[in-house]
Amino acid sequence: MARVTLNKKTKLVLSFLGIALILLGSYLADEMIPASSNMRMFVTVLEKGAIYALVAVSMNLLNGFTGLFSLGQAGFMLIGAYTYAIFTIPAAKHADVYMYFDGGAIQWSIEEALSGSLGIVGHYLGMLIPIIGAGLLVALIAYLIGIPVLRLKSDYLAIATLGFAEILKAFFQWNTLGPITNGSNVLRKYATYDNSIFVVLIALISIAFIMLLINSTYGRAFKAIRDDEIAAEAMGVNLFKHKELAFVISSFFAGVGGALLAMFQGTIAATPFTTTMTYEILLIVVIGGIGSVTGSIIGAFLFTACSEWWLRGLDAGTWLGITSEWFRPGFRKVVFAVIIMLIVLFAAQGIMGTKEFSWEGLLSWFKNLPANLKAAPAKNKAKAQAKKEAKARDKAAKAQAKEDKANSAAKAASGEKLFEPLPVYDHVVVFKEGK
Repeated sequence: MARVTLNKKTKLVLSFLGIALILLGSYLADEMIPASSNMRMFVTVLEKGAIYALVAVSMNLLNGFTGLFSLGQAGFMLIGAYTYAIFTIPAAKHADVYMYFDGGAIQWSIEEALSGSLGIVGHYLGMLIPIIGAGLLVALIAYLIGIPVLRLKSDYLAIATLGFAEILKAFFQWNTLGPITNGSNVLRKYATYDNSIFVVLIALISIAFIMLLINSTYGRAFKAIRDDEIAAEAMGVNLFKHKELAFVISSFFAGVGGALLAMFQGTIAATPFTTTMTYEILLIVVIGGIGSVTGSIIGAFLFTACSEWWLRGLDAGTWLGITSEWFRPGFRKVVFAVIIMLIVLFAAQGIMGTKEFSWEGLLSWFKNLPANLKAAPAKNKAKAQAKKEAKARDKAAKAQAKEDKANSAAKAASGEKLFEPLPVYDHVVVFKEGK
């Protein structure tokens, strides 16, 4: 098979072109697809899929590349979402949003302040700063939590981080913090993006940074810890330092993902950030492949498309033009569960396993496609013949085993010895140590 080889400059140019096409497609889809069109769900899948892809990749950094089983992603997203919303609600809207808490404790907005002085640049900068601030706050909290928690291993770490996420959810709904978090009420009327290109661009930049980290010396240290902690420590890797680093970076991008999710939804409350959200993200990682960034991205978009768009008709009564009494509310989840089971059964390592997308692999596939199609009949015929021969050998072996068993039974019935016993000697040989 011919293999296409590209230099670094060519691969870099192709990557930039690919990113540019994705961003252009995002912009055009948001601008050209009418809000009343059924195809508008494509934009929804694009936006939510990009957010879930970022959070899934951040979780994969921890679970797949470092080997730390953490389930605190929903809690970190909660902090990021609230941080962004709190600091971007316009001053004039605070009295309406914090109606039960006298307008709240923070009655100013970063976005409003910057857009008033810098115009459109200030508007986007006023959204970007709270997003980064949300990530930094989450990273700080993760650093403090990681000091005691990362000394735990396996299931104990998962339970500890899961418990932390549940505590956070109750903490943000505490009425004593109501002047800041609005208690159990929703936060709304904060700044959101105008076009899906914003959320897709932030997700792409974040995922690119994580990929650069994975391919760096730190990434190699993370993988060494995942593969064998004792061997990694023997090679000079500081286990706690690198675990803490992976935990903090993963949490930072989970916080960024939470901020983007708040922008996507338009309102935010602590209630939806349950363990179910964490399990969904973990499911995306498993479907895509633990240890594959590309797999997490593909898994995120497939999961979002199935749950939000492709299978919706199963709840509405009509799907792909088919109407059935089986199609009722909740049936979508049943079909989705069956699809997940099939993926797990037939692709145990996920869609990508531990493989990553590469331009060389893609171009090689296209280059070899005509030859592969031409050789497919002969290849299938050879495979079928090999399967037939293996089946014949298996049948012959079973027949031989059955015949041997029958012969042994016949010999035992006639009193004939089945084997000749070893000779037994009546003397003992003793070895003495020489002087």
